[in-house]
Formats: sequence, structure tokens, C-alpha cells
Amino acid sequence: MAGLPHRIIKETQRLLAEPVPGIKAEAYESNTHYFHVVIAGLRDSPFEGRTFKFELFLPEEYPMAAPKVRFMTKIYHPNVDKLGRICLGILKGKCSPALQIHTGLLSIQALSNAPNPDDPLANYIEEQWKTNEARTIETARAGTRLSAINNI
Repeated sequence: MAGLPHRIIKETQRLLAEPVPGIKAEAYESNTHYFHVVIAGLRDSPFEGRTFKFELFLPEEYPMAAPKVRFMTKIYHPNVDKLGRICLGILKGKCSPALQIHTGLLSIQALSNAPNPDDPLANYIEEQWKTNEARTIETARAGTRLSAINNI
């Protein structure tokens, strides 16, 4: 971790020392600005019992600029587009240096359990969510069974 800003070193150490329940985040050895993340679907969500992989990248401007986050596992969610990009306030205009990687991961996990169809990235899912929420949740559950990994 030599050559990294103190803040990134400190946050990475915190992730290892105080793991977020249901989330595993590890920095790549070859580039410690990149993190491989596995997140477990929360109980009572369409994603329960499955895990999703995503990548997190800390730009050089971090913490003044938000981390770049992208789901690698396909997910049927109004706030995630087909490329895995996530629509979440703290990852765009509402980023604050007070937020940490730990907080961002918790926010992503919470968003997976409580989609916000009023701030969509996948408009076709948002439309379905608003017209028939129960059917959309069942579609998400079925898609999750196909694309996500069973929790171990």
C-alpha cells in the first residue's frame, strides 16, 4: 500500500478489521485503488440468499470525488443499468468527503433492499415498478436465481 494516500490506507485497514456484515471488500494487490466486492442480498428482498459481485474504484481525487462502482453480476433493479452502473446520490452529485468506503458499501446494500423508482437508471424497470410492483419484484427474484450466486 506504499504510495497510497493515508486516507485510503486507513479505510482499507478498517474494511479488513471491521468488515461490513454481508459485504466482503478486498483491494486488488496490483492496484489498491480497485476493490473486488461481494455483497449479499438482504433478507426479505428479491435478492435474499444470493451474492452479487461488483467493483469499486477510487479515483485520484477521492475523497473529493465519489468512488466509481459497477455491478459485475447482472441485477434487475430500477437503480442499476444494463452495464451495472448504480444511481445513488452519494455516488454522484451528493458525494461528501465525510463519507467513507464503508458508508458507501452500506448504502449500496440498503439500495438493493429498497429500490428508489423515483430516481431510476433503468427506465424500463422503473415503469414496471410503478405499474406493478409485486410483479416486478417477482421478476427480480427470478432473474436473481439465474444470475447471482447462492450465498455460501
